[in-house]
Amino acid sequence: MATALFITRTDLVRNSILDGNVDTDKFIHFVKIAQEIHVRNYLGTDLYNKISADIIADTLSGDYLTLVTTYVQPMLIHFAMVDYLPFAAYQVKNNGVYKHTSENAETVNKSEIDYLVSKEREFAEYYTQGSWII
Repeated sequence: MATALFITRTDLVRNSILDGNVDTDKFIHFVKIAQEIHVRNYLGTDLYNKISADIIADTLSGDYLTLVTTYVQPMLIHFAMVDYLPFAAYQVKNNGVYKHTSENAETVNKSEIDYLVSKEREFAEYYTQGSWII
């Protein structure tokens, strides 16, 4: 069964520091991971499955739609970044693992990445404090 992602690529790019030129294949699996690990943990399996089924059926509405747009989507955007950022500079190819560098940019060190991850986690956890009463 396919996983219904609760956000789109556009949602992530517009609401995070992710550049619009980043190839979707580089980060989309981190959205799925964040959704399945973090979001499901906060929603609980029953509510998660209800929202997922409504998204697949294109019937998400009412309080469930409000819950998703107000809390779940922002939470997922930031948890996806928490999971993606530590891997953003790396690629695995046939002959090894590579760290991307650019002649026009300076790569950041681990403590800077850790800071970004920490900030994204703070943002995500803010949205987990919302009212889950439907």
